[in-house]
Amino acid sequence: MEQALYNNHLKILQEELLVALGCTEPIAIAYAGAKARQLLGEEPRRCVVKCSGNIIKNVKGVIVPNSGGMRGIDVAATLGILGGDPERELAVLETVTPQDIEQTRERVSQGFCTCELVEGVDNLYIVVELEGESHTALIEIQEHHNNITYMVRDGQVLLDNRPQPDQEKNPDGADRMQLNVANILEFANAVRLEDVRELIARQIAYNTAISEEGLKGNYGVETGRILMENAADASGLNQVRLQARAAAAAGSDARMSGCSLPVVINSGSGNQGITVTMPIVIYGRAWKVEEDLLYRALVLGNLISVHQKKYIGSLSAYCGATSAATGAACGVAYMRLHQTNEPERIYQVLCDTITNSIETLGGMVCDGAKASCAAKIGLAVENALMALELSLAGNVFQPGEGMTMENPEDTIAAVGRMGRVGMKSTDVEILNIMLGN
Repeated sequence: MEQALYNNHLKILQEELLVALGCTEPIAIAYAGAKARQLLGEEPRRCVVKCSGNIIKNVKGVIVPNSGGMRGIDVAATLGILGGDPERELAVLETVTPQDIEQTRERVSQGFCTCELVEGVDNLYIVVELEGESHTALIEIQEHHNNITYMVRDGQVLLDNRPQPDQEKNPDGADRMQLNVANILEFANAVRLEDVRELIARQIAYNTAISEEGLKGNYGVETGRILMENAADASGLNQVRLQARAAAAAGSDARMSGCSLPVVINSGSGNQGITVTMPIVIYGRAWKVEEDLLYRALVLGNLISVHQKKYIGSLSAYCGATSAATGAACGVAYMRLHQTNEPERIYQVLCDTITNSIETLGGMVCDGAKASCAAKIGLAVENALMALELSLAGNVFQPGEGMTMENPEDTIAAVGRMGRVGMKSTDVEILNIMLGN
């Protein structure tokens, strides 16, 4: 593999597999709040949070982690301001104390923080403005949950990295447009495991821990626990299949209900990070695969997930569980065909699995982060594993059927266009419904 392409793919993993505490949208608000408080340099008297519709949608129904069960944009911002550590970025609320929670509850009840919808901006857009006795501060985040693009103190601009319409996005970052199924597979085969071992080991450890917590605790509607109970009555591959669905859903059960355990994200989402991780881990355990093969399968699954989302964007009306579950099924396929000594089939099976999966469930709507995300994840994993089984049997949807194109790359792009462009009006109506408009 060309060294430049190798380095690019490795950098994508390093940029994507970040640690986050709780749902990434309220965490991004908390991070902006903590950073604004640091910039202000004194006790704030007033806070204003301005957000895009997608941020509001994904914060409205989810519990802010380490908040004592509270929800809302004002809670996320205030808790970040009072107890957050901005140096921890998406793990900003790890340092919160019981005193911080009580002060947040009091400040919120007093109307310390107000929230405004901003239209005509990037889907991921957050501004936190603070006013103190002698100073003011402003922090803006765009495009990525930890991407601070604008900083102002007392009217003086300290940072201006706002993206321009004709400006290359993140010129110093990895180029996701270089991803395709063929070179992702080549990278998974060729990657030096010492280059990814720490990243993947952390992903397995963190996402397994929150999955196990979700199976133990009384979180959400207990999608994962109920699926796991059903698995106890199954056998063989059916049992493993249910366990894979349960493990992925259980992590979301816990996370959407405010569990304080950290997760390793994918495409800016903890739910997607859990979804791409746990089915591969569960099948790897069941099949007793060697650690090296498991790690390579996770490298492949993560990059397949990112490859699909690059066309859609971090936030939209398109539920990202479909992309992540498809990536997981590709990782499962990679392990299976290596174990059956059929590596020559892997590329075609990956292409067919992606086509079958996104042409079946692609377009499931995102109506915000909340308990039902776990059920959507369980369904997405079921769909992706069915897509894999069809592919292993040599069956795939044909060009001309719906959005199925002549090759998988064009199919991924077509479904991405549908999610990014075609579902824009859907996104607006979902937000209007949620806000009672």
